[in-house]
Amino acid sequence: MIIPSILGEIRLEGNLAGWQLTHTGTILEPDLEEIRIQMESDQELPPPQMSFLWSVPQIDMQTRWTSGSIFRRNLPPDWSGKESSQLASNIPMQTFLNLKGQNRLTLAVSEAKRFVQFSGGVNEESNRIKGEFTLFMRPEAPIRSYEVTLRIDRRSIFYADAIRAVSEWFASFPEYKPSRAPDAAFEAIYSSWYSYHQDLFDHELEKECALAKEFGLNGIIVDDGWQTEDNQRGYAWCGDWGIARKRFPDMRAHVEKIHALGMKYIIWYSVPFAGIKSRLYQKFQGKFLYELPRLNTAVLDPRFPEVREYLINTYETAIREWNLDGFKLDFIDSFSFNGGDDPAVAENYAGRDIKSLPEAVDLLLSEVMRRLRALKPDILIEFRQSYIGPAIRKYGNMLRAADCPADILSNRVRTLDLRLTSGNTAVHSDMLEWNEEDSAETAALQLLNVLFSVPQISVRLEAIPENHRRMLRFWLDFIALHRDVLLHGYLKPFHPDLNYPIVSSETAKEKVIAVYNHGQIVKIACEPGKTCFLVNATGRSEVYIDLQNAPLSVEVFDTLGRPVPAGEAAVGVAKVSIPYSGLMVLKF
Repeated sequence: MIIPSILGEIRLEGNLAGWQLTHTGTILEPDLEEIRIQMESDQELPPPQMSFLWSVPQIDMQTRWTSGSIFRRNLPPDWSGKESSQLASNIPMQTFLNLKGQNRLTLAVSEAKRFVQFSGGVNEESNRIKGEFTLFMRPEAPIRSYEVTLRIDRRSIFYADAIRAVSEWFASFPEYKPSRAPDAAFEAIYSSWYSYHQDLFDHELEKECALAKEFGLNGIIVDDGWQTEDNQRGYAWCGDWGIARKRFPDMRAHVEKIHALGMKYIIWYSVPFAGIKSRLYQKFQGKFLYELPRLNTAVLDPRFPEVREYLINTYETAIREWNLDGFKLDFIDSFSFNGGDDPAVAENYAGRDIKSLPEAVDLLLSEVMRRLRALKPDILIEFRQSYIGPAIRKYGNMLRAADCPADILSNRVRTLDLRLTSGNTAVHSDMLEWNEEDSAETAALQLLNVLFSVPQISVRLEAIPENHRRMLRFWLDFIALHRDVLLHGYLKPFHPDLNYPIVSSETAKEKVIAVYNHGQIVKIACEPGKTCFLVNATGRSEVYIDLQNAPLSVEVFDTLGRPVPAGEAAVGVAKVSIPYSGLMVLKF
């Protein structure tokens, strides 16, 4: 089938016997189009694998952005570079841009629950960009009808605006309506993972939280370890979710001590796991999707209503008994067939009230959010990369970068990528850690590289030296004071092809610019009445700036927050002295 479009034409290929297809194209504005495809069948049939193939001349396209590419911003050949998305993994979209940061082509499909494979790359014979979106490559329950929409954006706008527009488009679908993020979701928080791992004890966390509160951290995420006395990093004991009494003799009293400090309490669960040493493993035999011997666990099948009810009731009970404020819900990407067949087919879906696995996961997580909100309207729910797509924003209000311990580059790229696709959902950094013997300036890079997200601190505060504490206090105070511009301003991450060497965010009154690569020339233009904050995260003590107009005053601070002499700030290009991991404040 040939579908006319602003690309010229799109080819729809697949074994479509037994299906009636119609398509409707709508031009929303010049160079912006939506194509709606509807499928109908007279009987329930497994949906056919089908591909939407497209091709455009490679004109002024030098790089590609996707939600899962991270450091792979190149233009691959058309026979390579395949990526995928599904409910708990990435987003079915791709953007092609030039070195000026202008969008040249952004494509997306509205299927954000089921598995979608997509690609886009250079065809060497024709110097065209060829690509496709392929649906229904994985086992799927029979259906009678289906609808999907293709979105095509060829507007010459800033690439980040094209990506954000796709995010807003997804949010306009009722089935992807995002959950509200409470104010607490945007406040810096402490995490126990890197600082304690599974070696957790209530009295140690209480002492650490008292210190954390002094730094302005307003909550704690207690990670894996609270439910087991085994600290071998496995999941054999997951599923029953009882308290490890040697670690937490009285969980309710412990949580109330943290609340008394004015901090929220969030706790970790590995949602799909029934560990081989848990009672749940025996109880739910025959209700697994598959087993993971390497992790000593089985994966529950949420198509069984009793499985969904057990999981939801587990979280409700935890709130009622321990007065929790939220959950870190992990490993939901394990709800899959693990590369195999659907075990339900051979059983004729016996006992399952939903045949589609993505639909069952969607129902489970939607019900989790609905029922937990009934208990606590401002419940906090965190998911981590790569489960960060349009559907996930329904179930959670905190999206965190994937684990990248002490890796400033990964944390910077991941958090900025997330900011572009997450709308008004709170974006969190991966947990921050650093060596206590390092310099305060180098330790500060962990914080400065995630400046435009919510930081999660995961060092033992009592163990770091005094200069680290002063650094941490200075920058956490800065982040809290300028939260609006950092997290809600107009964000411009420049040059994704170079891992975002310069990033700015701006409101009517403030502008924050962070420069991460030495030798970059930072253009600074601010209207009267605005304050510009220039953050030096280059690892050097100098920055090149191009001032468009003269400021009224200039102040400079080192990474401990101490003022240092400020040099001249004349209009034009100049090299200015800013301490390593320091700050320049220009008032206009």
